[in-house]
Amino acid sequence: MKKSYSLLWCTLLALTLFAAGCKEKVKPISERIAKAWTAETVKHGSTVVYSKAGSSTVPGYSGFRLTLNNSSGTKTVTYTEWNGDTFTGTWDVEGETKLVLTGLTPQPTGSGGTIEFTISSLDDAKVVLTRLTASPKTGGTINEYTLSNP
Repeated sequence: MKKSYSLLWCTLLALTLFAAGCKEKVKPISERIAKAWTAETVKHGSTVVYSKAGSSTVPGYSGFRLTLNNSSGTKTVTYTEWNGDTFTGTWDVEGETKLVLTGLTPQPTGSGGTIEFTISSLDDAKVVLTRLTASPKTGGTINEYTLSNP
C-alpha cells in the first residue's frame, strides 16, 4: 500500500513540476512595446476625434506615429504628432504602467522635452496610452491614444 501512495505522490510531483516548467515566459513591457505604432483611435478628453475605421474631425492623425526602438539597450523614439511635427529622443518604461519620452528635440510645445503616458493595456498588436499632462496643441485636453502595430 505504501509503495502505491509513494508512486502516486512521485507521479503527481513530476507532473506538477513539468506543468510549471512549460509556462510561456512573458517578455518585459520594454520589449513588447518596442515597435512602430500608428493611431487607431484618438480621444481628446472624452471626445473621439479620430478613428482609422470611421470618421475623423482631426484628419492629421492618419500620419501619427510612435516608433519605439530598443537596439542593444539603447532606447530611441521618433514621435510624429497629428500636425506632422516630428520629435526624436529616448524612452523608458517606469514600472508596468508608465511610458516616458525624454530629451525630445525639438521640444514639443509646453513639454520641456518630456512627455509621459499611462499604459492602460498592451498586447502584441495594440497599446492604449493616456497622456499624463494636457496637450497645448489640442486645446489643453488629456488625450487617449489607441495605437496599433500594422
